[in-house]
Amino acid sequence: MIVKDKFLLSPNVTFLNHGSYGACPQTVFEKYQHWQKELERQPVQFMAEDVYTHLKTARGSLGEFVGCESDDLFFVPNPTTAGNTVINSLDLKPGDEILTTDHEYGALIRAWEAYCTMSGTRLIQHDIPLPVTTHDKFTEHFWDGVTDRTKVIFISQVTSPTALIFPVHEICQRARERDILTIVDGAHVPGQIPLNISEIDPDVYIAACHKWLCAPKGSSFLYVRKSFQIKVKPLVVSWGSEGTDPSGSPFLLENQWQGTRDMSAFLTVPEAIAFQQKNNWDKLTVRCRHLVRETRERLDEYFTLNHLCPNTEEWLGQMASVELPIEEPEKLKNALMKEYSIEVPVLLWKDKTFLRYSFNVYSSQQDADLLVYALRKLV
Repeated sequence: MIVKDKFLLSPNVTFLNHGSYGACPQTVFEKYQHWQKELERQPVQFMAEDVYTHLKTARGSLGEFVGCESDDLFFVPNPTTAGNTVINSLDLKPGDEILTTDHEYGALIRAWEAYCTMSGTRLIQHDIPLPVTTHDKFTEHFWDGVTDRTKVIFISQVTSPTALIFPVHEICQRARERDILTIVDGAHVPGQIPLNISEIDPDVYIAACHKWLCAPKGSSFLYVRKSFQIKVKPLVVSWGSEGTDPSGSPFLLENQWQGTRDMSAFLTVPEAIAFQQKNNWDKLTVRCRHLVRETRERLDEYFTLNHLCPNTEEWLGQMASVELPIEEPEKLKNALMKEYSIEVPVLLWKDKTFLRYSFNVYSSQQDADLLVYALRKLV
């Protein structure tokens, strides 16, 4: 376990919500401040020339980490921006369908709904029967939602409300055979479970670096397959080929520069990757995943849980959602913080209350013990 004081988290809070915004190690944050100071020392030189070299280096490090070519991705502040960029670049026809699940992130569902209202397309949120059992059965059921009108599949690799790992590789393979565009929401993936975008083979992959990769807030990326890059238009139209970006790639020219902004968080991504590699992250997170499953077993002893999935690594990474028999999620969330100083999301999903807990390398057995104890007292 890495001690908590290597992070900037308050020692007075039991932090079990790494999934929402992540947490940044001190050394990574210091590198972030280094880049901010570099910008301020010579703003013109940095923004007009130097930043492109630094972005290329950062993209190279990230591309190697996530398994894709560095010129096939660019940085964005968050997955919501990435998703909106792609959604608003589509040219679908009235009656065309976008197939997704009922486990997707709410902000991007709203983006899809806005697009459908404007374009006359239909968003199909396919119900996933619970509990899920195997990835094969999940894939077969999801594919039942595909019709001749399905033009896009939008699916999370790790879901936000339910913390389930979906078999996106199999779905992308099938979609390619049917010439269906695939957009994978991998916001919770980099740093939590192994990622190789080239193996998954989606048309589009969006993800956060500030969550499980532990980079500074406001660092995410959008990957686009080469054959689809010509279709992707930036949300903010800027200088493009008329600017000072020397990359030569039309995809990067149009999307990498979007006006004056602090890109220090983007440039710090290599430091976040290096921090995890230096600290043997793969070995450390084995304990975290075990703690997630063990905690679910312990909660099972006290509550009658309606499980979302088997308690296995096939479905669960470093976080899990458990249904609780209460009707006021906000009241429980506030009580956990006020009475036990536990930061953990308690949310309403499909008219039921779920608590989604996360463990990362700074989490301890005592953190898990406190959560179980507090829930026994409050629920």
